[in-house]
Amino acid sequence: MLVLGIDTSCDDTSASVVKDGRCALSNVVHSQIELHHPHGGVVPELASRAHLRNIVPVVSEALSKAGVSLDDIDGIAVTIGPGLIGSLLVGLYYVKAISYTRKIPFVGINHLEGHILSIFLEERVPDFPFIALTVSGGHTCLYSVSDFGKYRLLGKTLDDAAGEAFDKVAKVLGLGYPGGIEIEREAKKGDPKKISFPRPYLSKDSLDFSFSGLKTSVSLFFKRWRDDPSLQKEVSISDIAASFQDAVVDVLIEKIRRALRITNTKDVVVAGGVACNKRLRERLLNELNARIYFPRPEFCTDNGAMIAVAGYHRLRKGERADLYTDARSRYPISEI
Repeated sequence: MLVLGIDTSCDDTSASVVKDGRCALSNVVHSQIELHHPHGGVVPELASRAHLRNIVPVVSEALSKAGVSLDDIDGIAVTIGPGLIGSLLVGLYYVKAISYTRKIPFVGINHLEGHILSIFLEERVPDFPFIALTVSGGHTCLYSVSDFGKYRLLGKTLDDAAGEAFDKVAKVLGLGYPGGIEIEREAKKGDPKKISFPRPYLSKDSLDFSFSGLKTSVSLFFKRWRDDPSLQKEVSISDIAASFQDAVVDVLIEKIRRALRITNTKDVVVAGGVACNKRLRERLLNELNARIYFPRPEFCTDNGAMIAVAGYHRLRKGERADLYTDARSRYPISEI
């Protein structure tokens, strides 16, 4: 079965053709980083306008690279949430038009389900059940995954997502956008033990996350550092970045460790944009007594391939969307 997957949930226009839910024949992503860089973050109106310009050529390129046409496509999967509503609508209405005119069935996919199932684009895959951490600019969630389409939410962020905290701290430190890449680059030159930032574990047994307090702590420290020349001699921007990064990683690892203990599982999938962070990957592999699985970086950031994988399994079950299907800016995975 050939599935065309399309994702326009935020600032990347992406399309992919995936065969049998396992093999990505193409994966095209048009990034908007240069567009949003001057603003220090994603501007929703600019993002949706860029999707309108890019979606037709991106889908055409994905079909061309896969060596197929729309006549060969058995089904289409498109992200309907969560995300920026204007961006989501571009992808959804484009797919509705194709489905209506070409008589190709389509399904609406939860973006987070795509991240969870992105690991099945790799040769090495986990056994069910497994723990999945989706960690990105908009989401930080822990799930117990018992099968395709069967997810139990264990914990979620109560405020800022980890990736959002990276972006905001990078902006405070004057490191630019996107923040995750800039923080990681700067942190390589710093000492992660130089500053003891708080580790927001919330409560002893909680699997929820909270990063707003950590972000505030870094911001307050930076203001003090900026106004104190003697402190600047002791601590560098690199030290601040490294200490912040390790605080986030400590929290993520501890929450996964608790989830493994509670669920008595051995496999962990870490997906989403922050899963590209090398410090997080290294420490997870070294510190957790579990089998750790990461999608390759191009399947961690937003992409159409992961949406196609999720769509494949839903189409196989006979699921179909209709022209009344709508986008949702908030879409808890427990509702699917």
